[in-house]
Amino acid sequence: MDKEGVILALAALAQPTRLDAFRLILEHEPSGLAAGEVARRLTIPHNTMSTHLTVLARAGLIGAERRSQSIIYRARLDRIRKVASYLLKDCCGGRPEICRPLINELWNCGATQEEVNG
Repeated sequence: MDKEGVILALAALAQPTRLDAFRLILEHEPSGLAAGEVARRLTIPHNTMSTHLTVLARAGLIGAERRSQSIIYRARLDRIRKVASYLLKDCCGGRPEICRPLINELWNCGATQEEVNG
């Protein structure tokens, strides 16, 4: 991933409604979430939400799939991984022990503290 792609992704997320929508869509992986449901849950008018979802899609962070009458949005986990990798690639100047807490937190995504500790 190049710098411009990372900037585009971060810029798309640098707005409260888009960040909330992105996180909500992430919560519903792998099945995705209908555009109307995203708007309803965030109490945003459908046309406004459509604009926000378009910005996220142009940045490559989400993808859309038509299912019957609905457009289902899913997170593009490959793109998210590339953005995170770009940001963390040279983390801590070759001293992984410094980055270990960050890596552990990402690795244990969604796990409770009890699950992490075993």
